[in-house]
This record gives sequence, structure tokens and C-alpha cells, in this order.
Amino acid sequence: MKVILLQDVKSLGKKDQIVNVSDGYARNMLFPKKLGLEATPKNLNDLKLKKAHEDKVAAENLKAAQEFAKELADKKVEVAIKVGDNGKLFGSVSTKEIAEAAKAQLGYDIDKKKMSLDSPIKELGATNVTIKLHPKVTASLKVVVKEA
Repeated sequence: MKVILLQDVKSLGKKDQIVNVSDGYARNMLFPKKLGLEATPKNLNDLKLKKAHEDKVAAENLKAAQEFAKELADKKVEVAIKVGDNGKLFGSVSTKEIAEAAKAQLGYDIDKKKMSLDSPIKELGATNVTIKLHPKVTASLKVVVKEA
């Protein structure tokens, strides 16, 4: 019997995959636990439409991420921090401060976990921070650290 899996089933297959199983296994294990559906023409068509919709949404998300990356390319964020007598910073600038400054100055709600810094910024001046917007799209944001 052909079955469309509704969830990942160990040693059988992944979600939305069509697999061949015995009738008893399907009727006694997969169907009662809502792990699979019989692969009827209607269910196969529903699966096809669902995959098409997911592909369309993924393409829209990719396009939106690319546009946002272009928008961020020419923007800059200024972060003010206390500085000592000889130009040394008190502490450092992390992704948390950068995310808060981006929200306050640009109005963009950027997740601090998507920003990558090799090490916290510990000197005055401009630094580029890479932001992972989508698995295929990364953007660069210019961060200017100045004296408070």
C-alpha cells in the first residue's frame, strides 16, 4: 500500500514522502497514530498543491531577504560607548547593542543571533557586521562606534 507520511517516521521516511508499506502496518500503525495517509489521487493532489505553495512562499521569502540585504548595504548604525582617557573603551560592543541601535535608529528589528562578530568590538571606528537573513542571503551592516 502506498502511504504519504505526515511526520518523520524512523526507519521509514521523512515527512511528505510517499512510501510502500504493508497493508497491516499502514492500518494498525500509521493511520491510527496519524503518521500517514493513504496515497489516493485526492491526497496526492493535495500534497502536490502543498509543495507548490511551500515553494512559492520560500521564493517570496528569498526575494524579500535579498531586497532587505540591498537596503542594509548603504545603511549605518552608530553606537555610543564610554571611553577612557587614552581612548580605550569601557567594555565592548556586542550584537545586542547593535540590534538595539538598529531598532532605534533605522526601525529594523534584526535578531541579534543572526549577526556574526568574530569578537566583540573593542575600539572606536567603523566595522562591518555580517547578518544572516536567509540560508542563501547574508547582508552587511556598517557599525560606527563613537564616544558617548
